Amino acid sequence: MEVVIVPDAKAGGELIAGAMAQLLLDKPTALLGVATGSTPLPIYQALAAQVAAGAVDVSRARIAQLDEYVGLPAEHPESYRSVLRREVLEPLGIGMDAFFGPDGTAEDVRGACEAYDRALAEAGGVDLQLLGIGTDGHIGFNEPCSSLASRTRIKTLTEQTRVDNARFFDGDIGQVPHHVITQGIGTILEARHLVLLATGEGKADAVAATVEGPVAAVCPASALQLHAHATVVVDEGAAAKLKHADYFRHTFVNKPAWQGI
Repeated sequence: MEVVIVPDAKAGGELIAGAMAQLLLDKPTALLGVATGSTPLPIYQALAAQVAAGAVDVSRARIAQLDEYVGLPAEHPESYRSVLRREVLEPLGIGMDAFFGPDGTAEDVRGACEAYDRALAEAGGVDLQLLGIGTDGHIGFNEPCSSLASRTRIKTLTEQTRVDNARFFDGDIGQVPHHVITQGIGTILEARHLVLLATGEGKADAVAATVEGPVAAVCPASALQLHAHATVVVDEGAAAKLKHADYFRHTFVNKPAWQGI
Protein backbone atom coordinates (compact mmCIF):
# COMPACT_ATOMS: atom_id res chain seq x y z
CA MET A 1 0.00 0.00 0.00
CA GLU A 2 1.30 3.44 -0.93
CA VAL A 3 0.30 6.38 1.25
CA VAL A 4 0.59 9.86 -0.26
CA ILE A 5 0.14 12.92 1.95
CA VAL A 6 -0.91 16.04 0.05
CA PRO A 7 -1.44 19.63 1.24
CA ASP A 8 -5.18 19.72 0.59
CA ALA A 9 -8.11 18.17 -1.25
CA LYS A 10 -7.39 20.08 -4.47
CA ALA A 11 -3.85 18.68 -4.65
CA GLY A 12 -5.18 15.18 -3.98
CA GLY A 13 -7.76 15.56 -6.73
CA GLU A 14 -5.17 16.70 -9.24
CA LEU A 15 -2.81 13.85 -8.34
CA ILE A 16 -5.48 11.19 -8.76
CA ALA A 17 -6.92 12.78 -11.91
CA GLY A 18 -3.42 12.66 -13.37
CA ALA A 19 -3.24 8.92 -12.70
CA MET A 20 -6.63 8.43 -14.33
CA ALA A 21 -5.57 10.46 -17.35
CA GLN A 22 -2.41 8.38 -17.73
CA LEU A 23 -4.47 5.19 -17.52
CA LEU A 24 -6.75 6.47 -20.29
CA LEU A 25 -3.74 7.34 -22.45
CA ASP A 26 -2.45 3.79 -21.99
CA LYS A 27 -5.89 2.14 -22.24
CA PRO A 28 -8.57 4.35 -23.85
CA THR A 29 -11.31 1.81 -23.09
CA ALA A 30 -10.50 1.65 -19.37
CA LEU A 31 -13.34 0.90 -16.97
CA LEU A 32 -13.20 3.51 -14.20
CA GLY A 33 -14.92 2.73 -10.93
CA VAL A 34 -16.29 5.90 -9.33
CA ALA A 35 -17.61 6.85 -5.92
CA THR A 36 -20.11 9.47 -4.79
CA GLY A 37 -19.97 11.98 -1.96
CA SER A 38 -18.16 15.27 -1.54
CA THR A 39 -14.64 13.84 -1.17
CA PRO A 40 -14.05 12.75 -4.80
CA LEU A 41 -15.40 15.97 -6.36
CA PRO A 42 -11.91 17.52 -6.72
CA ILE A 43 -10.88 14.44 -8.72
CA TYR A 44 -13.76 14.76 -11.15
CA GLN A 45 -13.23 18.51 -11.49
CA ALA A 46 -9.53 18.09 -12.22
CA LEU A 47 -10.17 15.32 -14.75
CA ALA A 48 -12.91 17.36 -16.47
CA ALA A 49 -10.47 20.26 -16.76
CA GLN A 50 -7.97 17.99 -18.50
CA VAL A 51 -10.67 16.76 -20.87
CA ALA A 52 -11.73 20.34 -21.65
CA ALA A 53 -8.11 21.26 -22.35
CA GLY A 54 -7.76 18.35 -24.78
CA ALA A 55 -5.12 16.65 -22.64
CA VAL A 56 -7.02 13.37 -22.37
CA ASP A 57 -9.63 11.59 -24.49
CA VAL A 58 -12.49 9.92 -22.62
CA SER A 59 -14.60 9.10 -25.68
CA ARG A 60 -14.08 5.35 -25.23
CA ALA A 61 -13.88 5.28 -21.42
CA ARG A 62 -16.44 3.41 -19.35
CA ILE A 63 -17.76 4.21 -15.87
CA ALA A 64 -18.78 1.75 -13.15
CA GLN A 65 -20.86 2.55 -10.07
CA LEU A 66 -19.71 1.49 -6.61
CA ASP A 67 -23.06 1.41 -4.83
CA GLU A 68 -26.71 2.46 -5.00
CA TYR A 69 -29.60 3.09 -2.64
CA VAL A 70 -32.34 0.49 -2.65
CA GLY A 71 -35.79 1.83 -3.44
CA LEU A 72 -34.88 5.26 -4.80
CA PRO A 73 -36.07 5.67 -8.40
CA ALA A 74 -33.22 6.09 -10.87
CA GLU A 75 -34.41 9.64 -11.62
CA HIS A 76 -34.42 10.67 -7.93
CA PRO A 77 -31.87 13.49 -7.58
CA GLU A 78 -30.05 11.65 -4.78
CA SER A 79 -29.94 8.23 -6.41
CA TYR A 80 -26.29 7.58 -7.05
CA ARG A 81 -27.02 7.05 -10.73
CA SER A 82 -28.35 10.62 -10.89
CA VAL A 83 -25.48 12.00 -8.81
CA LEU A 84 -22.87 10.35 -11.02
CA ARG A 85 -24.61 11.55 -14.15
CA ARG A 86 -24.40 15.15 -12.86
CA GLU A 87 -20.94 15.01 -11.32
CA VAL A 88 -19.02 12.62 -13.57
CA LEU A 89 -20.67 11.64 -16.83
CA GLU A 90 -21.95 15.02 -18.00
CA PRO A 91 -18.81 17.03 -17.08
CA LEU A 92 -16.65 14.45 -18.87
CA GLY A 93 -18.98 14.14 -21.85
CA ILE A 94 -19.54 10.41 -21.33
CA GLY A 95 -22.94 8.98 -22.26
CA MET A 96 -25.08 6.65 -20.19
CA ASP A 97 -24.41 3.91 -22.75
CA ALA A 98 -20.91 3.65 -21.21
CA PHE A 99 -22.26 3.40 -17.65
CA PHE A 100 -22.45 0.27 -15.49
CA GLY A 101 -24.57 0.24 -12.34
CA PRO A 102 -26.78 -2.03 -10.20
CA ASP A 103 -30.56 -1.75 -10.32
CA GLY A 104 -31.63 -0.39 -6.94
CA THR A 105 -35.32 -0.67 -7.84
CA ALA A 106 -35.30 -4.34 -8.87
CA GLU A 107 -37.90 -6.59 -7.27
CA ASP A 108 -35.25 -9.32 -7.13
CA VAL A 109 -32.48 -7.41 -5.34
CA ARG A 110 -30.29 -10.48 -4.91
CA GLY A 111 -30.55 -11.20 -8.61
CA ALA A 112 -29.65 -7.58 -9.40
CA CYS A 113 -26.53 -7.88 -7.22
CA GLU A 114 -25.40 -11.06 -8.91
CA ALA A 115 -26.10 -9.56 -12.34
CA TYR A 116 -23.92 -6.54 -11.56
CA ASP A 117 -20.99 -8.70 -10.46
CA ARG A 118 -21.30 -10.64 -13.72
CA ALA A 119 -21.52 -7.44 -15.77
CA LEU A 120 -18.28 -6.11 -14.29
CA ALA A 121 -16.50 -9.39 -14.98
CA GLU A 122 -17.83 -9.59 -18.54
CA ALA A 123 -16.66 -6.00 -19.13
CA GLY A 124 -13.11 -7.11 -18.33
CA GLY A 125 -13.03 -5.89 -14.75
CA VAL A 126 -12.48 -2.47 -13.22
CA ASP A 127 -9.14 -0.92 -14.10
CA LEU A 128 -9.09 1.80 -11.43
CA GLN A 129 -11.55 2.00 -8.55
CA LEU A 130 -11.94 5.25 -6.64
CA LEU A 131 -12.91 4.93 -2.99
CA GLY A 132 -13.86 7.18 -0.14
CA ILE A 133 -13.86 6.13 3.49
CA GLY A 134 -16.49 6.53 6.17
CA THR A 135 -15.75 7.77 9.67
CA ASP A 136 -16.23 4.15 10.79
CA GLY A 137 -13.83 2.78 8.15
CA HIS A 138 -16.41 1.62 5.64
CA ILE A 139 -15.69 1.54 1.91
CA GLY A 140 -18.56 1.48 -0.53
CA PHE A 141 -21.32 0.60 1.89
CA ASN A 142 -19.41 -2.26 3.46
CA GLU A 143 -20.06 -1.40 7.08
CA PRO A 144 -17.87 -2.61 9.97
CA CYS A 145 -17.80 -6.41 10.30
CA SER A 146 -18.56 -6.94 6.61
CA SER A 147 -16.93 -10.05 5.19
CA LEU A 148 -13.61 -9.32 3.52
CA ALA A 149 -14.62 -11.83 0.82
CA SER A 150 -18.08 -10.34 0.24
CA ARG A 151 -19.57 -9.88 -3.21
CA THR A 152 -22.02 -7.26 -4.46
CA ARG A 153 -25.03 -7.49 -2.15
CA ILE A 154 -27.71 -5.65 -0.20
CA LYS A 155 -26.61 -4.04 3.07
CA THR A 156 -28.42 -2.35 5.95
CA LEU A 157 -26.85 1.00 6.75
CA THR A 158 -25.66 1.83 10.24
CA GLU A 159 -27.26 4.78 11.99
CA GLN A 160 -23.94 6.67 11.77
CA THR A 161 -23.82 6.30 8.00
CA ARG A 162 -27.41 7.49 7.69
CA VAL A 163 -26.55 10.50 9.89
CA ASP A 164 -23.49 11.22 7.72
CA ASN A 165 -25.57 11.05 4.53
CA ALA A 166 -28.52 13.08 5.80
CA ARG A 167 -26.77 16.23 4.52
CA PHE A 168 -27.68 15.10 1.00
CA PHE A 169 -31.36 14.81 2.00
CA ASP A 170 -31.95 18.31 3.39
CA GLY A 171 -30.57 17.19 6.74
CA ASP A 172 -33.53 14.83 7.24
CA ILE A 173 -32.35 11.37 8.26
CA GLY A 174 -35.89 10.11 7.71
CA GLN A 175 -35.38 10.49 3.97
CA VAL A 176 -32.19 8.41 3.93
CA PRO A 177 -32.91 4.83 2.81
CA HIS A 178 -32.06 2.02 5.21
CA HIS A 179 -30.68 -0.29 2.51
CA VAL A 180 -28.20 -0.14 -0.33
CA ILE A 181 -26.65 -2.32 -2.98
CA THR A 182 -22.89 -2.20 -2.71
CA GLN A 183 -19.96 -3.86 -4.34
CA GLY A 184 -18.60 -6.21 -1.72
CA ILE A 185 -15.06 -6.02 -0.42
CA GLY A 186 -14.14 -9.08 -2.45
CA THR A 187 -15.57 -7.43 -5.56
CA ILE A 188 -13.70 -4.17 -4.87
CA LEU A 189 -10.42 -6.02 -4.39
CA GLU A 190 -10.68 -7.39 -7.92
CA ALA A 191 -10.05 -3.95 -9.44
CA ARG A 192 -6.53 -3.60 -10.83
CA HIS A 193 -5.79 -0.37 -8.97
CA LEU A 194 -7.53 0.91 -5.84
CA VAL A 195 -7.27 4.61 -5.02
CA LEU A 196 -8.71 5.91 -1.76
CA LEU A 197 -8.97 9.65 -1.09
CA ALA A 198 -9.62 10.91 2.44
CA THR A 199 -9.69 14.52 3.60
CA GLY A 200 -10.24 16.25 6.92
CA GLU A 201 -9.46 15.44 10.56
CA GLY A 202 -12.76 13.63 10.86
CA LYS A 203 -11.30 10.79 8.80
CA ALA A 204 -7.98 10.59 10.71
CA ASP A 205 -8.94 7.67 12.96
CA ALA A 206 -10.33 5.66 10.05
CA VAL A 207 -7.26 6.34 7.92
CA ALA A 208 -4.90 5.27 10.71
CA ALA A 209 -6.84 2.05 11.24
CA THR A 210 -6.86 1.38 7.49
CA VAL A 211 -3.16 1.96 6.92
CA GLU A 212 -1.45 1.06 10.18
CA GLY A 213 -3.94 -1.15 11.97
CA PRO A 214 -4.52 -4.87 11.54
CA VAL A 215 -6.50 -6.24 8.63
CA ALA A 216 -9.86 -6.72 10.29
CA ALA A 217 -13.51 -6.72 9.27
CA VAL A 218 -14.23 -4.14 11.95
CA CYS A 219 -12.40 -1.68 9.66
CA PRO A 220 -13.45 -2.74 6.15
CA ALA A 221 -11.00 -0.37 4.44
CA SER A 222 -8.10 -2.25 6.05
CA ALA A 223 -8.65 -4.89 3.36
CA LEU A 224 -6.73 -2.56 1.02
CA GLN A 225 -3.60 -3.87 2.73
CA LEU A 226 -4.23 -7.14 0.88
CA HIS A 227 -4.26 -5.53 -2.57
CA ALA A 228 -1.25 -5.58 -4.90
CA HIS A 229 -1.77 -1.97 -6.06
CA ALA A 230 -3.56 0.22 -3.53
CA THR A 231 -2.93 3.95 -3.13
CA VAL A 232 -4.21 5.98 -0.18
CA VAL A 233 -4.15 9.75 -0.74
CA VAL A 234 -4.77 11.89 2.33
CA ASP A 235 -4.56 15.57 3.21
CA GLU A 236 -2.80 16.79 6.34
CA GLY A 237 -5.96 16.57 8.43
CA ALA A 238 -6.71 12.96 7.48
CA ALA A 239 -3.02 12.08 8.03
CA ALA A 240 -2.97 13.55 11.54
CA LYS A 241 -2.90 10.22 13.38
CA LEU A 242 -0.49 8.31 11.14
CA LYS A 243 2.54 7.21 13.16
CA HIS A 244 4.61 6.70 10.01
CA ALA A 245 3.66 9.97 8.29
CA ASP A 246 7.29 11.10 7.95
CA TYR A 247 8.19 7.85 6.23
CA PHE A 248 5.27 8.16 3.82
CA ARG A 249 6.35 11.69 2.91
CA HIS A 250 9.94 10.58 2.39
CA THR A 251 9.08 7.64 0.14
CA PHE A 252 6.78 9.67 -2.09
CA VAL A 253 9.28 12.50 -2.57
CA ASN A 254 12.05 10.05 -3.42
CA LYS A 255 10.20 7.58 -5.65
CA PRO A 256 11.15 7.38 -9.35
CA ALA A 257 9.39 10.08 -11.38
CA TRP A 258 8.18 7.54 -13.94
CA GLN A 259 6.46 5.36 -11.37
CA GLY A 260 3.29 7.40 -10.83
CA ILE A 261 0.89 6.26 -8.13
